[in-house]
Amino acid sequence: MTSTTAPTTRQARLALTPNTSVAGLLDGAWWPYSRDLATELLPLVEALRDRSGRVTRITANPAPWPVALRKVPVGGYAVHVGWFTDQAPDTMILLSYDLGRCDLLVIPPETEPASAARLMAAASAPGNIHTTGTLMSEEHETGRLLREAGDREDAWETDGGASPQPRLRPHPVVGARMIYLPHGVRR
Repeated sequence: MTSTTAPTTRQARLALTPNTSVAGLLDGAWWPYSRDLATELLPLVEALRDRSGRVTRITANPAPWPVALRKVPVGGYAVHVGWFTDQAPDTMILLSYDLGRCDLLVIPPETEPASAARLMAAASAPGNIHTTGTLMSEEHETGRLLREAGDREDAWETDGGASPQPRLRPHPVVGARMIYLPHGVRR
C-alpha cells in the first residue's frame, strides 16, 4: 500500500501590530524561512487572510530575492509582484481589495532567532515610528554590542574570573548627616 501525502506548508513567522487606533509606520514583521518567494508567499498570504483579506499584489525590492517572478501562484489564484529598486530592501508591501495595504519588515532568513525576535517585537509595536532601515541598523548595532560584551566576558573568564570580594563600606553614623567612619572607629 502506498500513501501519498500533500507537502505540508510551514506556518509563517509573522508578528502583526494589534488592531488599535494607534497607527505606526509598519504593520508588523515577517521572517521567511528562505529567499524563495514562490515557496514563502503562500503561508504569508494565508496568515494575513483573516486580517487583510485576499492579498492580490505585493511590492518588493528585487535585491534580497534571487528570482524575480511577476506572478506567484497562491492557492487558486496568482499574486502579482511589482519589483521596485527604490523600495527599501527589507520592506514588503501587500495590497488587498478588502483592507488596502500592509507594510511589513522582512527579516532575512539567516537572522539569528534572538535578533529576529527583537526585530519582530519592534516592528509590531503599536504606534512604531521606525522605518525598516532604522530597525535593521539599530539591530545591527545591538548585535555588535552584544557580541562585544560576550567577547569581554569571555576574556574576563579566561583572565582569572572574579576579583576578590570588595571591602564593605564602613557603617554610617546616623544623625543630622550621614558621616562614614573608617573601620575600627566607633562612636
